[in-house]
Amino acid sequence: MAAVGRRFAWRRWLPLLVLALGSMAFFTAGLQEQFSLERIRQERETLLALVDRWPLLSVLAFAGIYMLMVALSVPIASLLSLLAGFLFGPLLGTLVAVIAATTGATLVFLAARTALGAGWRQRRAGIVHRLRAGFAANAFSYLLVLRLIPQVPFFAVNLAAAFLGVPLATYVCATLLGIVPAAAVIVGLGSSLGAVLDAGGAPDLAILWRLEVIGPLLGLAGLSLLPVLYKAWRGRQAQRQAER
Repeated sequence: MAAVGRRFAWRRWLPLLVLALGSMAFFTAGLQEQFSLERIRQERETLLALVDRWPLLSVLAFAGIYMLMVALSVPIASLLSLLAGFLFGPLLGTLVAVIAATTGATLVFLAARTALGAGWRQRRAGIVHRLRAGFAANAFSYLLVLRLIPQVPFFAVNLAAAFLGVPLATYVCATLLGIVPAAAVIVGLGSSLGAVLDAGGAPDLAILWRLEVIGPLLGLAGLSLLPVLYKAWRGRQAQRQAER
């Protein structure tokens, strides 16, 4: 049975391999050229007409494309968030972007976790286990911090969470909550994209690096670490009392 298990162990890599091949096919086919501000400028009237004629179908189709791009780790999420704001407005656009991004990221997480296998997740020795155990004790807080800071590579966090054995519910909740602030900023920019394009300009995504944006995000990240700091303080207090 063990030999049979090893023989078919490669199958657990299939989901991750499918996503990797899908990403390679996307770029090989040059499909990234279809996702640009210039393309949006050319097709803006058509896109708005489609949303006006089939609002629900447009939302579902857009969410599906956004989810697929995140799952394939194609780095166009910011552009799609801008487009969500342009097509659906700041509130609905943010909701669509956050749900689609979370769903796509969860697919990557599940594929990576399947590839690692149960044996990896249950490993009890070595530095890997110590790293995983330390992260798992405060998984929600740590993952929320990583999601709140948009400069942290999204794809890397997806894989790291699987590597460190984050529970699925914790992963989904922290991702969903953590990406809301940055998504709201970008979608908000997109809601005025029409005027920007009319003026011949481009939205300034560097706004995510400005102090008035990154400052509050870092503040939220700091607040997310308070439970970790409190737990560590309680642990030291308990240790001191035990030593007396």
